[in-house]
Amino acid sequence: MKKYTFLNLATINEPYFEEIKLATSRIIESGRYIGGEEVANFEQNLATICNAPYAIGVSNGLDALRLIIRGYIELGIFSKGDEIIVPANTYIASVLAVTDNDLIPIFVEPDPLTYNLDSSLIEQSITPRTKAIMPVHLYGRVCWDEQLANIAKKYSLKVIEDNAQAIGAIAPCDGLHGSRLTGALGDAGAFSFYPTKNIGALGDAGAVVTHDKELAEAVTALRNYGSIMQYNNIYAGLNCRLDPMQAAILSIKLQHITEENSYRQSIADIYDKNITNPEVIKPLNDNSGQTVWHQYVVRVKNRDNFRQYLASNGVETAIHYATPPHLQPCYTHYSHLSLPITEKLSNEVVSLPITRCTSNSEALEIANIINQYNDNVI
Repeated sequence: MKKYTFLNLATINEPYFEEIKLATSRIIESGRYIGGEEVANFEQNLATICNAPYAIGVSNGLDALRLIIRGYIELGIFSKGDEIIVPANTYIASVLAVTDNDLIPIFVEPDPLTYNLDSSLIEQSITPRTKAIMPVHLYGRVCWDEQLANIAKKYSLKVIEDNAQAIGAIAPCDGLHGSRLTGALGDAGAFSFYPTKNIGALGDAGAVVTHDKELAEAVTALRNYGSIMQYNNIYAGLNCRLDPMQAAILSIKLQHITEENSYRQSIADIYDKNITNPEVIKPLNDNSGQTVWHQYVVRVKNRDNFRQYLASNGVETAIHYATPPHLQPCYTHYSHLSLPITEKLSNEVVSLPITRCTSNSEALEIANIINQYNDNVI
């Protein structure tokens, strides 16, 4: 039986092997293993791609979010007990960054069509303690519109983007500072370069992008024990630095961001045109380039049966995500919340193969396998 692989990182990185080998040899021979030119070059490359003035390499995507919030605390803009509006339908890292800084997440339901934060529900959740909105560009789909931007301006709220899954995605309207690139739409954006991402490192890596010079300076210090000058700690900081090895690898892969995202779009287009099974709800695909398809997520009422059927036909799948943050064991004090759309999505979502591990012909074969699925037969 033919196997349809969901993800194989060796396959994903094979086109870059020779460049990566040269880069790693260069760094080993340089004797500079923390900071330096490789990190600075990566930061400049990322800032240029995002059309933003500042990018700061950090240890991972969660730390990027944590450092943005901590930076605003150090600058006196946030304080303990303040609230940040977050989508209820997200990976737990979005929420961990808020609670880790002693702030309060205010969960808002997603739009059932986009799975992203529903802008029409934001304003009713704002209180005098609300200080920020955190749009998450889930699965690579842009979470941005004029309504969200206008609410942020009306209430003087910071916009902190969780851009862990959507590098290179383009918004349908201008961000607060002119850029239309995700991660640079609001006041600050957090990036993850976890190996499975569209642009992935060979280990953990992340970045903060911002238009705010003071925040950039604060994050730069906070990632390095709170210090800009050696042994002069202006903040009680953290060790959240990006190492030059990962920075060099990411600089190589950033050059190919358009082709990587375009490949995923081609697979999404095949699924969109060829999956016709009425029992399978497909994600929106407007072919605009606004979605970079970190995941292609369908919905099925009887998910376990559907995945079992696909597995029996050699198709690997995944779930992103089976348990929403408010129902996680670490957040039992939020388990009473009524978030029916989020919970429904978490019970139905299934991610199909969409990386370079899947060829166009294989995507068509997968679509045909899906079309033969009948829940009553399983």
